[in-house]
Amino acid sequence: MGEVMKETVVFALTSSQELVEEICDYLKLPTGQISVKHFADGEIIVEPEETVRGRRVYIVQSTCVPVTQRLMEVLIAIDACKRASAGEINVVMPYYGYARQDRKARPRQPITAKLVADLIQVAGANRVVTIDLHTTQIQGFFDIPIDDLSAIPMIGQYFRTKGLDLDKVVVVSPDHGGTTRARRLADALGAPIAIIDKRRPKPNVVEAMNVIGDVQGKIAIVVDDICDTAGSLVAGCNILQDHGASEIYAAVTHGIFSKEAIETINNSPIKEMVITNTIPFTQEKASKTNKVKVISVGILLAKIIEAIDSHSPVSQVYDLFQD
Repeated sequence: MGEVMKETVVFALTSSQELVEEICDYLKLPTGQISVKHFADGEIIVEPEETVRGRRVYIVQSTCVPVTQRLMEVLIAIDACKRASAGEINVVMPYYGYARQDRKARPRQPITAKLVADLIQVAGANRVVTIDLHTTQIQGFFDIPIDDLSAIPMIGQYFRTKGLDLDKVVVVSPDHGGTTRARRLADALGAPIAIIDKRRPKPNVVEAMNVIGDVQGKIAIVVDDICDTAGSLVAGCNILQDHGASEIYAAVTHGIFSKEAIETINNSPIKEMVITNTIPFTQEKASKTNKVKVISVGILLAKIIEAIDSHSPVSQVYDLFQD
């Protein structure tokens, strides 16, 4: 443990305990001691069980299911650390829940992604670290520093070392909004891109339309930030199969897997789906499929903590994933 890290403490809340163990193992830090308890009526109390006075605190929690409970844990943990005189409070939220509510798509809709940003700041956070926000513009909802990391470099490294014929690979964006993400993975693999042109009449209901680009005889890698019910993803993969793709892979940062998502993936043309552990992939879900491969963001988050503590450029973190 370096001198800089001696005043650093990393706390795991309920969604990220295994991830924090991996982070702390890499940093050679003990895992911070913190308790999360519930009163009989469901109220949450979070208490650090070691001193945080003057220390750099990292609170790690993905706001996945149950989303609102996880968010309240974060807010209460921030408040507890602030009232205990923490020197700096950094919220590491690998998956930022409510990010899909980032604009008013229809009249009278809330912008809950902005509300969550406000709550985190009012609670007392000094910085936020997250991975692959649903839209990068969410960074503008914050008036404190926010590091929106990308899992694409590690996903690119995974596919480069998998033994695929990269000359036959095409990276596919499942919609027009994901083109920038697809381009970044395509650059990492030296591959062209294609785009699925689709319509979404209402949430979780997709009408896939057409493919822009050549996928005939290609190894298609569909890349997205979130897989929820998998309906959108699989509809796109079916279109790729209809257009002659020889193999289909999927790469998703945040595997939510709601409802019958695992069954939907099992019955799809997807050969393998790569996800990260920003959201825990439970043993129950893992037992239902052999198509899902999990890669860890632990080292990525450990390196960003090192960079923050040593005031080093965040961009250097991605050097780890260059062959």
